[in-house]
Amino acid sequence: MKSALTVAVVQSAGVPFDANASLERARRLAVQAADDGSRFTLFPEAFLGGYPREMTFGATVGRRSAEGREWYRRYHQAAIELDGPQVAELERISRDTDMTLAIGVIERSGGTLYCTALVIDPGDGLIGWRRKLLPTAAERVVWGQGDLSRPPVVPTRHGQVGVAICWENYMPLLRTYMYSQGVRIWCAPTADDRDGWEATMRHIALEGRCFVLSSNQFSRRSDYPEDYPLDVPPGEILSTGGSMIVDPFGQVLAGPERSGEAVLTATLDLDEIPRSQLDFDVVGHYSRGDLFTLSVSTESYDPVVAGVHPLDEAAPKTSPGVPTRRGFAASDLDPCTRID
Repeated sequence: MKSALTVAVVQSAGVPFDANASLERARRLAVQAADDGSRFTLFPEAFLGGYPREMTFGATVGRRSAEGREWYRRYHQAAIELDGPQVAELERISRDTDMTLAIGVIERSGGTLYCTALVIDPGDGLIGWRRKLLPTAAERVVWGQGDLSRPPVVPTRHGQVGVAICWENYMPLLRTYMYSQGVRIWCAPTADDRDGWEATMRHIALEGRCFVLSSNQFSRRSDYPEDYPLDVPPGEILSTGGSMIVDPFGQVLAGPERSGEAVLTATLDLDEIPRSQLDFDVVGHYSRGDLFTLSVSTESYDPVVAGVHPLDEAAPKTSPGVPTRRGFAASDLDPCTRID
């Protein structure tokens, strides 16, 4: 594996409520990134399907509106399915540009929508996907909860690539699990353009001794449908972006960008990862498995499962998103174990 890798983060709005138009934009930006030398490119959270910024979907405590239900129908219709034509087109884009892609989408599964991230390889196509574990605040009105049945870190031709979606990056137990999987390139597709996000990205790079790529949308009111219920001028900026690339020592290699649509690139020296681990490896020589342990459930939480009920199995279980702790055995020094 080469030690030098050029990567890119895309800062652009998709076309909310129009996945096919977003695909056209994704192809244009992927070609631009490839022309700039990128071999791995990250797109923002919810790039396909759209991030419904400031939308309430007519849902308040104890009441829903007919207008909000219609907006949900439109949002549901604009979402994609993992075996659908939009994923096939993303695979073509990856193949045509000879570039690995990580991209945020709104996934439709039955009547439920998920905020999902895909990892796509030029040769093997879709090699990884996972759903956001816990939507934030009002996102829970329209997005379901994910689980860890699909790994957050996947092997790629560039090494172990992990994806934590938006405020998942604030979940220390998830971060620890991802570090234990040997993540080298940490992807953070997000919708958060607050100033504090930079500190979080730099902290993760330092804590995990990995490269961190953060991609956010730069969006205006005009990116949304004309009848979208947000009464601000068409040119009003809704998200300033702040996309960036950080090295394992916490140094910013590119960004944070806030001036508009952009494709940021940086050439990573992957040998910086072992260099940075001389004095810190959070799940290795700088861990104390005799004092702290983490158990991780990788069960699927599908509501209908044929066979033995999970509660009848011997292994300890947990509700979605709720960690469990187990007793420490003197022979068990692994700081992060899995429940399969």
